[in-house]
Amino acid sequence: MADVDGSSRLYRNGPDQVIPAASFKTWDADGAVQLALSDEEAASFKPKSVYTMMREIAEEYPQHNALAVKRGVWKYWTYKQYFEEARTVAKAFIKLGLERFHGVCIMGFNSPEWAIANYGAVFAGGLSTGVYTTNSPEACRYLADNCEAQIIVVEDQDCLNKFLAVKRFLPNIKAIIQWSGIPGAPGVLSWPELLAVGMAERDTHLDERLSLAAVNQCCTLIYTSGTTGPPKGVMCSQDHIVWAVYKYRQDWSLIMGQESALSYLPLSHLAAHLLDLYIATVCAGLVYFAQPDALKGTLLQTLLEVQPTRFVAVPRVWEKMYEKMQEAGAQVGGLKKAVGSWAKYHGLNYYNAIKEGRTLTAYETMANALAKTLILNKVKAAIGMSRATSLVSGTAPISKDVLEYFMSLDLPIMEGYGLSESMSLGSMSTVEGGTWKLGSVGKIDRHIKSRLSYLDGCRPGEGEILMKGRNIFMGYLKMPDKTNETIDSEGWLYTGDIGSFDDEGYLYITGRIKELIITAGGENIPPVLIERAVLKELPFISNAMLIGDKRKYLSMLLTLKSEVDVDTGEPLSTLTPPCREAMVTLGLPHVHTVTEALAEVEQNPQGALATAIQEGIERYNTLGRVPYQEHRECSAGHSCLTTFLFLQVN
Repeated sequence: MADVDGSSRLYRNGPDQVIPAASFKTWDADGAVQLALSDEEAASFKPKSVYTMMREIAEEYPQHNALAVKRGVWKYWTYKQYFEEARTVAKAFIKLGLERFHGVCIMGFNSPEWAIANYGAVFAGGLSTGVYTTNSPEACRYLADNCEAQIIVVEDQDCLNKFLAVKRFLPNIKAIIQWSGIPGAPGVLSWPELLAVGMAERDTHLDERLSLAAVNQCCTLIYTSGTTGPPKGVMCSQDHIVWAVYKYRQDWSLIMGQESALSYLPLSHLAAHLLDLYIATVCAGLVYFAQPDALKGTLLQTLLEVQPTRFVAVPRVWEKMYEKMQEAGAQVGGLKKAVGSWAKYHGLNYYNAIKEGRTLTAYETMANALAKTLILNKVKAAIGMSRATSLVSGTAPISKDVLEYFMSLDLPIMEGYGLSESMSLGSMSTVEGGTWKLGSVGKIDRHIKSRLSYLDGCRPGEGEILMKGRNIFMGYLKMPDKTNETIDSEGWLYTGDIGSFDDEGYLYITGRIKELIITAGGENIPPVLIERAVLKELPFISNAMLIGDKRKYLSMLLTLKSEVDVDTGEPLSTLTPPCREAMVTLGLPHVHTVTEALAEVEQNPQGALATAIQEGIERYNTLGRVPYQEHRECSAGHSCLTTFLFLQVN
């Protein structure tokens, strides 16, 4: 590597060393960055490598279970086994030709092998690089080429085929490993064969690699979705990861050796990557791996079996749970329904009291305790949440109705804000002390600096959210222009998100710069909150997309809630039961499909369905101009919506 003065020099005091660096950013795979250490952190939280973090946990909790996967029966790895197998894989990677700062692409559903391959790549000085299982062969080629991957680790034949289809274009590849089943091509190693290679190697080769490691150099790449151009490789250093997970351990009050989590969200995404591979490790927690078809129906079954203490989901997962529970609740009547409503009232009242800073009366305290015993604890157990002490929703906005519903069940879901570029750290709501507001993503972490960069066209008090701290990523691999656009010379991250702070310091996300609609009249309209407001007014609508760029007026594309094929994820024409009930309420009992709904609107443009939708839009047009706090999430636009159009997709 090149030293700051341009001379070639190797530093051999790893794995916890910090090598000289002249900047907070880099786009070179072997580049180093300055650490944004505060005086407090320099004294109390000195840099530590991923290797040292895991070694310390394995030494302190050697017999604690770390990983579990159900393959007929549950199979477990202790922390001692987890650490030793990661070392074995690291030695095997080195023997197979992995050089420092070259990619190890990992593709497959979440599993112990995914986790072990990740640690093995980092220990060996490579760049752990997750690849989504939905990627096409060309997308796999792009990632492998961009990170100059030398090792490919795949789950099965389907994943293997994608890399084999483009292998001739990837001359850097030195070995391919398939961890599940019998390898589907000559020369591809099985997982037992990989372990055999590592066990035959001496520790000295790995020790040499570890001596060269530096915590302010890259160890992991998280690739963006590529919706606005080629995917960008977000470069994460060892210090970014280790500092972030120790912060999570502290902020979430994780209990050493007693936490458990269910891994099902893609490990290629930073949030799941940190949660399942690192946060679980730093608190000596147990990670259960879900079945590959988790989001097609088996997630609840696994939740019921493992009852995790921590559960993180994207809004759509929470919404699906909410919809199913609402459907089940609609079938209950009489006294049972009344008791359930009473219990949920007191469940929500408890958390409202915390938020408002008021003390419960003796009756409210007794009623809340009775509600938990009679109803709420049973409901929590029935959805796999009997031991859950922390529930989080992230990556996108979630509706107030869903949040309040789960809070009424004694399952408060906290929202947070962060990006891959900020190690998923930024702001977080917390139950303790009542530091949350529905609709807000909480307050900025005290160890992170933030400010707003005000933009032309934004409302007063709004601007682009900027962050600075030890959590800000290194840069985008091989993309100097994109890196310089995103991180300035002082280390400030320009998030691209538009937000505002209220008088108490709560952050509200109101849109993204790239999503801003600029009308023909020059108005800048952030679409997200308008879309959310309309969805709230029209609960039978699944998606809403605002249109109006360079137009004189705003329009909206709407889709009805329809069933989904559990195998393919494709939307079906059949409306969901709640959507069909809405049709009955509108006097349209014959409307059971999206096709029939489209025909109804086309044939009766002044009919019940078209009128109901237009009235919902008109309610937004009235409510969206009211600026008081209760309707903050609706106060997003200046122009009124005028028209709508159905699309036959979900």
